This record gives sequence, structure tokens and C-alpha cells, in this order.
Amino acid sequence: MRLLLVEDDDHEAGVISMFLVRHGFEVVHVCSCREALEALTTEEPGFDLILVEPVLPDAADLEICGEIRKRTSMPFIIVTGRSDIRARIHGLNLGAADCVVKPYDASELIARINAVTRRTAARRTDGAAQTVLYRGPLIIDLPSRQVTINNSFVQLTPKEFDLLVQLAKRQGEVVTRERIMIDVWRTNGAESGNTLGTHIASLRSKLGAPALIRSVRGVGYRLVVP
Repeated sequence: MRLLLVEDDDHEAGVISMFLVRHGFEVVHVCSCREALEALTTEEPGFDLILVEPVLPDAADLEICGEIRKRTSMPFIIVTGRSDIRARIHGLNLGAADCVVKPYDASELIARINAVTRRTAARRTDGAAQTVLYRGPLIIDLPSRQVTINNSFVQLTPKEFDLLVQLAKRQGEVVTRERIMIDVWRTNGAESGNTLGTHIASLRSKLGAPALIRSVRGVGYRLVVP
């Protein structure tokens, strides 16, 4: 497995790299946000996962998390010395797959890396195998982009369809507003304005089952199938 380690402390990076290499990982270390983004676009072969210290000298706090997610869907784990729960939650909302707080046990880090990569591999396999999503009364045909609910066809706009698919693929999970804006609208997830709320309202109306899409205040939405 090939990892990108983003850590501005050379000593700490050396300790982490040495441990990871001993456990069979290939590690590329960079010290800044600029170097990390450059490595993501120029390094061949690519990476399987990113370990990132979110406080870097050339980026605002957690800024690199948003920059990574704008450029790639590759999983990344935040490795931070901050114990502030709000900062860690914000990092997860920006797309981090997990968060490890320093000081940590090295074996725990390995376990978390393996858990994230297993989840990512499972999602890729499911996505490749599934062409039709069955979610209770809701049936979403991906190749034809057709949706039926309770055996009735529902006419959706392209964005409404893409939005529904994002929620359906993560059934039961809360999908953040930022994640939806990046995946569906291909824009900076920090600002969604009224666009997302308007599409959610329209989707609920067209499906005729408002309870299917639940709002999680201040975070995002999730699909709840009875």
C-alpha cells in the first residue's frame, strides 16, 4: 500500500514513516499543503491513502482537508495533536475517513489505516457490481437514470437524480452538505446557498415521501428507508 504522509514535523514524520515501512507500506513524505497537492497530481503511481496533519505552515487550520477533497475521492485520515472535538468533527465533515489524536499507539494507526482501506475497497466493489439500487419502495436504475417509487415512475432533473443517488449509495449515513456539493455540483463544498435546499425540497415532493430524506440540522441529509 502506498501512502502520502503530510507532516511538517520532520522528526515525527521520520518516526511514523519508519514504523509504516516496517509494516510493509511505501511512504512518500511532504511537509506542506502545496507539496501535498502537487504530489497528488504528479506522483506516479498514485496513492492508496493520505495521512495528514491538518495544521500546516502554508495553509489555514483544516484548509488542506477541503483542498484534498476538491481534487480527489482518495480516503484520508487526519493525524492531529488537537483534542478539540469540534475541530475533529469539522475535519470529518470535510471528508476525512477517520481521525487519530496524538499521542497514539502505532498499532492503532495501522488498524485504522486497514479499516479505512477495507471500507473503501468494499464500496468500490459494491459500486462496480450494482447497476440498480433497491431502497425499500425506491428503485434507482443507474444506467438508464430512471427512478420508480411504489411502482410509479418519477421524472427527475439530472441534478435531482445525482443527488438521490448520492444519498441512496450511503443509505442511513449522514451525507454532509459539503460532500453533496462537491460530488453533485462539482463546486467548493463550503458554500451551498439555497441550491441544495431547493433541490432537496423538490426531490421530496416528487417522490411523494418526504420522510425518506431526513435533514440533520447543521450537517446534511440522509436517506431513511422504512
